[in-house]
Amino acid sequence: MSAPISVAEMRDAIAAGRISPPESLRQRWQQLCRLNEPVRDPAWISLATEPQLETQLAALAERALEDCPLYGVPFAVKDNIDVAGWTTTAACPEFAYVATHTAQVAARLMQAGAVLLGKTNLDQFATGLVGTRSPYGRVPNVFNAEHICGGSSSGSASVVARGLVGFALGTDTAGSGRVPAGFSNLIGVKPTPGVISNAGVVPACRTLDCVSLLTLTAADAATVYSVIAARDALPPAEAIYNRPECARYALPPRPRVGVPRDPFFASDAYRELFEASRGHLQTLPCVHGTFDLAPFTEVAALLYQGPWTAERYAVAGALVERRPPGIDPVVAEVIGTGKQYTAVDAFNALYRVRELEARTRHVWDEFDLLMVPTAPGLPKLADIAAEPILRNSELGTYTNFVNLLGLAAVAVPFGFTADGLPFGVTFIARGGSDWALIEFAAQWQRSRELPLGAHLRQLRSADTRITATPPGAIPLAVVGAHMQGMPLHHQLTARGARLNAVTRTAACYRLYSLNGTDPPKPGLARADAGAAIAVEVYDMPPDTLGTLLAEIPPPLGLGTIELNDGTWVKGFICEPQALRDAQDITAHGGWRAYALANALKGT
Repeated sequence: MSAPISVAEMRDAIAAGRISPPESLRQRWQQLCRLNEPVRDPAWISLATEPQLETQLAALAERALEDCPLYGVPFAVKDNIDVAGWTTTAACPEFAYVATHTAQVAARLMQAGAVLLGKTNLDQFATGLVGTRSPYGRVPNVFNAEHICGGSSSGSASVVARGLVGFALGTDTAGSGRVPAGFSNLIGVKPTPGVISNAGVVPACRTLDCVSLLTLTAADAATVYSVIAARDALPPAEAIYNRPECARYALPPRPRVGVPRDPFFASDAYRELFEASRGHLQTLPCVHGTFDLAPFTEVAALLYQGPWTAERYAVAGALVERRPPGIDPVVAEVIGTGKQYTAVDAFNALYRVRELEARTRHVWDEFDLLMVPTAPGLPKLADIAAEPILRNSELGTYTNFVNLLGLAAVAVPFGFTADGLPFGVTFIARGGSDWALIEFAAQWQRSRELPLGAHLRQLRSADTRITATPPGAIPLAVVGAHMQGMPLHHQLTARGARLNAVTRTAACYRLYSLNGTDPPKPGLARADAGAAIAVEVYDMPPDTLGTLLAEIPPPLGLGTIELNDGTWVKGFICEPQALRDAQDITAHGGWRAYALANALKGT
């Protein structure tokens, strides 16, 4: 049996005792060390030292597998993310420092059992979408070394695509997590700004930066996201400029998907594949139409042709002005433009973004998702060398506007060109829709059945099975009119609730058909002589639970219900006086069975 490559595979192999985390991690680390000798792999800036690895393995030995969703999983972080005792370079030797604290996002992963094997290469100061602007080397595309890997999270994409680690962190301000994912046949999750803490991450544009995830499967992305997007993750200082939207855990059963009219492409092969991806939408349970990309494109232009470059100058401008040997000349040119903007320019640009945002709102009234090419083409290294600014600008066509508008996005593979180069699309949704996007990505990945990463192996059905639950979700059991296909189910879907399980209560409840309710509703009551009653359990976003409670009429209310596995969840219960003249329907085992029996009786 081949070595496990996905997070889920590794977890299963460890739980079954097929691999020993200390032994497998040491072997993997030794393999990486050998791959970097005598010629360094440009995807890495630094690998764990033996003491750094052993310290993590000792900490892992103190943890329990069942308490650590990432127990023994190797990972990498982009080298603009701090880890205590490790050097952070941001791909600039003159900027380098030894971190004294670990970035919150990395700390959460390590607390969950993940083991850091190294820090990856990037476009210097996360300034670029190409993966070539680094004194530590250009990261080649894993499918064809004549082409770019994409940036700025180039190294992170490369090491995941080759199966060297289970997952990696990147960052994404203008597309730096999505573009390399698209060029490496990976899942690239760009969360809503503010959902994942940037504490301990070297800023590119502090008000826009997002930590991104690069994984082989959407299910792996869900597992990692559930660890790092905890509800208490955002420090107060970051909340000043990042205000996450209310969470949505699920899309409608038939989501409305918008595709751009007259999209731009730099490659005929990519144009043809995008047309094929539009055709593929018709095979999925969704509705699709077209939208005008123009206001989004105008927002995108402001990112590099406006005062947001001043944020980059605030971080690295003083160093860039000195022009030390390690500064990439293109990065210096981009960051250097930041000093020309005034406070008036900044406010005017903010006003313009808000105006353009207003022009895009109708799009979200029409569509639940937007599907765009992740990039308009996949340039060669020589193309970037010849026209570095122009080619980089083209790569941001479908990515640059997303963070400025506070949106969420996930890049997913679609297929390959005749030359074997990967092509992917990106799905974009309102802020707060991160989990819903990841689940849609799993559905998409299941429908395509593509090989994982750099043809590591074929997709398996288990690869698309999401077992994690959204962070912060409140489990809510419904027993009647809110179940699927019932008249009040829309009250859950409109709030982004996600079906978690179809199950039963403990065998100590009675179910009644209440009198005088419209639509008809049941009442659930705990009893000494009871039975197990069919329920559906939903993951409820905490931000919208209160509005649901406001719509619950008497005699129903919210209480706590015991399920047949012994767990307790919130659920609908009924006031005792309403049960006095209600019909006991416990023998039917659930409201759906009772409704079906009544319907058959009526016919």
